[in-house]
Amino acid sequence: MAYTVSELAELAGVSVRALHHYDRTGLLVPGRRSRSGYRLYGDEELRRLQQILLFRELDFPLGEIRRILDRPGYDPAEALEAHRGILREKGERIARLLDLLDHTIAQMRGETTMLTDKELYEGFSEERIEAMKEEARRRWGRDRVDESHRRVAALGKEEFARIKAAGEALEARFAAAFRAGEAPGSERTREICRGWEAHIGNFYEPGPDILEGLGRLYAEPGPFRDRYEALAPGLADYLKESLALYAASRRKD
Repeated sequence: MAYTVSELAELAGVSVRALHHYDRTGLLVPGRRSRSGYRLYGDEELRRLQQILLFRELDFPLGEIRRILDRPGYDPAEALEAHRGILREKGERIARLLDLLDHTIAQMRGETTMLTDKELYEGFSEERIEAMKEEARRRWGRDRVDESHRRVAALGKEEFARIKAAGEALEARFAAAFRAGEAPGSERTREICRGWEAHIGNFYEPGPDILEGLGRLYAEPGPFRDRYEALAPGLADYLKESLALYAASRRKD
């Protein structure tokens, strides 16, 4: 099927002027022209335009987009996979910012209350709570831990309960993958790790080093290992290896 400039502009949500500019600069040249000289675009040009728009969404300049698309060995399918990952992470960051804004607005309006330490660390004694906080400060830094604590405390009971339930669901998925014999580096396990990364993002930004460090923490003797071993014997070490492999892949991205 062939599209005229106006048809392609309407289909892709771009201006006719932009398509003319892409043609003049060689970024998107029509596959052929009609007998009357009108530009006509086919499926190949449509796919290339999709790539262009995705790169534009990621704020790439037009000249750089052309160099990437025209590079020998360029793989469109591989690029789409990379785009998908970047846009997913961008969407998750935006979702977290929106949640934070909602909670801040609710707090300013007096519609929510700060969570107490007992509510945040349900089931632990006051001494154990303070010991856990100090251990976290030693591992990750006082400023990061205290900021995370303030951020979570401001969530309110309902939102904290929702996030906690989502985390428990991810833990159950880890346990199910482990019982099913999924390799720590399998696609299924990596997908759960991505969910875990987004979950940890409710509390602080979890870079690859943090994720790998959390995996080591889960496997060390203590309350985390006890929790995961109760879910499935061997799960704590499985988490450690899975998060380490996932962190290594994130460093390559």
